[in-house]
Amino acid sequence: MAQYSHLSDPDPEFAPHMARMTATPLDNDFAAARARFNTVFVEAARKTYAPGLPKDTEYRVEDHHVDVENGRISVRSLIPTSKGGSTNTYPLMVWLHGGGWMSGDVELDDYQLRAICVELQISIVNVDYRLTPEHRHPTCLNDSYAAVKWAADNAELLCVDLKKGFLIAGLSAGGHLAAVLAHRARDDPFFEEKKLTGSLLQIPGVLNHAATPEKYKPLLLSLEQNKDAPVLSKEKAFWYLSHLGGDPEDPEVSPLLYPSHKGLPPTVLQVCGLDLLRDEALLYDSLLRGEGVKTKTTVYPGVPHGFQYMFPSFKLAVQWEQDYRAGIRWLLDGAPQ
Repeated sequence: MAQYSHLSDPDPEFAPHMARMTATPLDNDFAAARARFNTVFVEAARKTYAPGLPKDTEYRVEDHHVDVENGRISVRSLIPTSKGGSTNTYPLMVWLHGGGWMSGDVELDDYQLRAICVELQISIVNVDYRLTPEHRHPTCLNDSYAAVKWAADNAELLCVDLKKGFLIAGLSAGGHLAAVLAHRARDDPFFEEKKLTGSLLQIPGVLNHAATPEKYKPLLLSLEQNKDAPVLSKEKAFWYLSHLGGDPEDPEVSPLLYPSHKGLPPTVLQVCGLDLLRDEALLYDSLLRGEGVKTKTTVYPGVPHGFQYMFPSFKLAVQWEQDYRAGIRWLLDGAPQ
């Protein structure tokens, strides 16, 4: 959107780093691509969040298997430790990692989620969905949906009371998955008595631009404005989408294109200004609000996609972490106006 163009002006803390942030190659050696992703993001995340890890006595970690179509996936549960010998129940958040549907796993955000689990007293299920290109659309969606249903069916195992809160959350590709699954759950009788109470979408991709309706094209200027942005260029975004597969006009590929967003749970969005996904996320926010969905959206001007992993000491990265937690609290409090 033209009124958002100024959000691409580099943040003063980030500007000195732009010149050295060259684009990573589009490598069809997917093992090598995943190794690079792990080096840049997983190792950075562990280094950032290790000092803030809670004591082992304050939470417990368990890995579980979930049956899915043609296989099994793993999920990791993080559950606060009940105090005083009592058995407490907690709200639930299902987390879907980023990585372009091609990279990442439960290790990416593991340390951060452990801290959030204890700090906010919330049970978390971290999903290890199968990746592209070995498993194309809709495998990652179906895997993630199976994990959401598994979590709902295993509330006792997870020490969860869904009436205290049932959130679905994700970052980047995981934000896309969370946006789609919020629509699926809205329309699925399975969730009639187990309703999602909130979504948290961080730098989500909600539109394959090969299917952009004409009426939206003037509103989606960040695709060109930020086409050469660090971390996620236009070329790389379309490369990821080509390996994801699916029909670009299918709302499960482009959730912005759902005929209706009415009835979705309250939604938190975190959006980066120097990100080609910026304008589609802000348009998505506008469409949700237009259909009566409560939203809480924060934009971080002048920083690129995933900046918080690489530059955790930046003022905007610290703000991101604070807003992340505040967003969860807002959803758990019933999204007050």
